[in-house]
Amino acid sequence: MSQTHKVMAGVAQFNIALGDIDTNLSQALSALKKLASQGVQLAVLPEMWSTGYDYKRLGQLAERTPEVVQALCRQSAESGMVLVGSLAEKEGKALYNTAYIIDQGKVAGTYRKLHLFSTMGEDRFLSAGDHSLVVSTSVGRLGVAICYDLRFPELFRKMALEGAEIICLPAEWPKPRQEHWRTLLRARAIENQLFVVATNCCGIQGKLDFFGMSLLLSARGEVLAEGGEQNVELAATFDFSEMVEYRSQIRCYHDRRPEIYGHLP
Repeated sequence: MSQTHKVMAGVAQFNIALGDIDTNLSQALSALKKLASQGVQLAVLPEMWSTGYDYKRLGQLAERTPEVVQALCRQSAESGMVLVGSLAEKEGKALYNTAYIIDQGKVAGTYRKLHLFSTMGEDRFLSAGDHSLVVSTSVGRLGVAICYDLRFPELFRKMALEGAEIICLPAEWPKPRQEHWRTLLRARAIENQLFVVATNCCGIQGKLDFFGMSLLLSARGEVLAEGGEQNVELAATFDFSEMVEYRSQIRCYHDRRPEIYGHLP
């Protein structure tokens, strides 16, 4: 992509109806159409947005994921938007939390969540992925992470070194850890000098209260747009020339010492 191009990115933040795929798909498509009408080229949905963490029925619900993905493909083809969001994926007896990257109406790549949140028992129900992802799309090179992955900076540096220009991060990040969310997202943008689109859900699911606060961040870690605690669509423009200028001013990539810390035990 050109070092001087601009991309309008957006988030679709909403309250996920636990286990109700039809309701969630309806509100997701409605939000995406609003973003498309604003000229958004890249839109990110929350983590497990079609089902939420309905563990008891997740295997059954995941059987409809191909149908949900096709609906997103149609929306992408109609609007020209690149779409990212994670869904329950079933393969054999295994269940994964999988982000789908859809570009020009087709799946451009998939990423299975690497780090499962053992504190909440996520690893008892889901299988972990085994590789990171950086994929070339019509809006640039996207790196993808999901929720708890945010606490593992090694993953983000790996994606940055592989040429990621924008990090897309779907999440279900609950209270009371909203300051961790905001701080870590800004840190990942600042230290890797790239753009971040992070979409959290909002509202209450079972015993968990989600605070929203979806963020669009510049490569300097500046907050370009931030959601509150209600359903909202946000958009901001990523200016790639600003990213290039920042990297030339503070030469983190040039000044790295991988021979000292590049291969940690």
